[in-house]
Amino acid sequence: MVRLYKSAFGGEPWNDDWSDEEQLTEYIKEKSGGFRAINYGLLIDGTLAAISLGQITHWWEGTNYVLDELCVSPSLQGSGIGTRFMELIEADLKTRDVKGIFLQTDLDKPAYGFYRKNGFKDVSKHVSLFKGF
Repeated sequence: MVRLYKSAFGGEPWNDDWSDEEQLTEYIKEKSGGFRAINYGLLIDGTLAAISLGQITHWWEGTNYVLDELCVSPSLQGSGIGTRFMELIEADLKTRDVKGIFLQTDLDKPAYGFYRKNGFKDVSKHVSLFKGF
């Protein structure tokens, strides 16, 4: 998972600096091992081609899957694999009586268009906040 994640987000357009492998390994452990975590992997010819890391959350509107991370191997991006992977994830979540998927992404990255193409809508009254120090 660490190698796939690093290859997916290390280059354009993200350019995330995951040169600290220990930091990345701990991040993947946190995201994949959280309370009520549900993680998905897509194998193609025995090689990990895509991952989804998330968790089930309960809300007054119903049970949701909070998708923390999703990535597809850079060599397979644009081939339809990501859309098929999302279809498989949604099918499994429906069997678990999950009502929806919540995620956050950057407006200026291709992932935004990918999610919109796959039926995700903007949450108009939602905003992400961050305070660095």
